[in-house]
Amino acid sequence: MLRFLTGAAALLAAAACTSLPPARWSDGPLPRTAGPTIRTEPGTGRASTTIDVLSFNVEGLAWPARRGRAASLARIGDILAALNARGAAPDVVLLQEMFSPAAVRALSRAGYPYRVWGPTRTQRRTRATTGRVPGPRRWGKGETGFHLVGSGLAILSRYPIVAVSSEPFGAAHCAGFDCLSNKGVQHARVMVPGVPTAIDVFNTHLNSQAESRVLAARHSAAQALQRADLAAFLAAKEAERRPALIGGDFNMAGTPGRLAALEEALSRYTMVHRFCAAPATTCDVRMSWDGDAPWADTEDLQLYRASPALDVVPARIEAMFDGTAGQPQLSDHDGLRVTYRLEWSTRAAR
Repeated sequence: MLRFLTGAAALLAAAACTSLPPARWSDGPLPRTAGPTIRTEPGTGRASTTIDVLSFNVEGLAWPARRGRAASLARIGDILAALNARGAAPDVVLLQEMFSPAAVRALSRAGYPYRVWGPTRTQRRTRATTGRVPGPRRWGKGETGFHLVGSGLAILSRYPIVAVSSEPFGAAHCAGFDCLSNKGVQHARVMVPGVPTAIDVFNTHLNSQAESRVLAARHSAAQALQRADLAAFLAAKEAERRPALIGGDFNMAGTPGRLAALEEALSRYTMVHRFCAAPATTCDVRMSWDGDAPWADTEDLQLYRASPALDVVPARIEAMFDGTAGQPQLSDHDGLRVTYRLEWSTRAAR
């Protein structure tokens, strides 16, 4: 275990030296950005378009935790860049485990003009912290009270990002080796040209289970605190009544109780897997599912919420980088790609 801790510390110390490129978002004059095709239904006063969102844990860890990841990470970046070059890439990409220099270099070249990172390694919570994982810290399991790396979260977008924010979970809301990373939640407000309101997009990565190297009761307590942190962060943004999309690595596979608690905490949001698995769904399912509850077998999820001004409905769900034809498996996670239909009224409010 000492060897494992030493290796983990060496990995994260190396990653801490990663120089993140400057965040690129539209905090100045907006460049001209080509928008999506917008369809208007004659006589109904309704218009619609789509937004395509990929959530992907890229396994961006360096030696000694992972060996030989640079080539696979470079291929991920190259594939996304090639898709972007022909207009076939996801519009927005939510990335997790962007720790290593190789990961940052590869995904910075993926062809997206807007890129934001965070929470960073030294970023502190702005909201009051309530509660903590019970019992003394497990120093030998990485619960040292300080972070060696940031959250590993990044959001890439083809469309302008007009506002950004992020919030770490905090040193008392983690368990095991996950505490060496400043995990949290990231927010980007994306303006799709031609759509009447911006969309709030959220990215997160919750505490791992067995890989945290602590007992289930401990990492379960950490996840409960992080769910509350996530819900509070989302609630602060909901006051502005914009539509919202959430994606990330929730680390809940095989734990239906935790998944139920997540859905209860985020009761205003609908899980895409549930909508697309319903018998009378309008969602085009293009991925292989086992059983009647495919959401219970994956760590990677997306959720969504409409607003009074903009209806949001999943139109298609599919996998990327899953080892099927034309989709090489380049990470220990598959990418989860969801296309959402956006619909709104073109008639002025009376």
